[in-house]
Amino acid sequence: MGFSVNTNTGAMAALQSLTSTTKALSTTSNRITTGLNVASTKDDSAAYTTAQSLRSDLGGLQSVSSSLSRAKSVTDVAVAGAEQISDVVNQMKAKAYQAADTGIDQPARDQINKDFTALRDQITTVVNASSFNGTNLLKASGGAVSALQSLQDSDGATTGWQADTLSVANQGLDLGGTVVTVAASGNISTAAAAATMVDTLTTTQTNLATSLSNLGSASRKIDAQSTFTSKLSDSIDAGIGNLVDADLAKESAKLQALQVKQQLGVQALSIANQAPQTITSLFR
Repeated sequence: MGFSVNTNTGAMAALQSLTSTTKALSTTSNRITTGLNVASTKDDSAAYTTAQSLRSDLGGLQSVSSSLSRAKSVTDVAVAGAEQISDVVNQMKAKAYQAADTGIDQPARDQINKDFTALRDQITTVVNASSFNGTNLLKASGGAVSALQSLQDSDGATTGWQADTLSVANQGLDLGGTVVTVAASGNISTAAAAATMVDTLTTTQTNLATSLSNLGSASRKIDAQSTFTSKLSDSIDAGIGNLVDADLAKESAKLQALQVKQQLGVQALSIANQAPQTITSLFR
């Protein structure tokens, strides 16, 4: 091609190459800045939409984890309270055995009964105190607790999405209830009353064993589900990273190469732009 001042093919080629290099440099810089290889659907629609779906699942699992933590706290408070009540009932039964002894005098029995009633009233104190965030599994009127345990639709999506939950029932350990059968006015002021109380407390101990087992089982189930949810969240998080995270070592090496290429492109464009000036020497 001859010399022309209207068309500088070399400069156009150099400019196109420099533009391409600058665009690649911008892309690489953005990946290094964000740490993402796919930051937008413009980068890779398939990977981006899949990552967005996984991020949605991850957000749901965070809600599950929070719900399980709340249920765990409510249940653990109830476990502590129930164990304390079990200890108190054991002490009450020991007092009842002492008071049932016909060989002791009444003043001694009255003192034992005083200790007994103090222990009896302690049960009410423990029950009332075993509350977390407004829920009390030991008080009959304290309600129950339920928590999300997964993102699975509990009915198979036949009637719309329904949360898959686990529940912990109220144990009702109030005095005079079906578990703690000792009446709020129960005492061992006589040998006969003490003998009857031994039987009552034996029934209570059996009932408490069931309540403790229920609460312990629920706590273990929540722990297991929390552990699984945590592992599942980590796996999904890693999966998102595999889809969209940038390899920073690779991008760093590419950045250096592109920077050198850009510098060379600028020099090539400068040389190409000087070419038309040689035409003026033909007219001297």
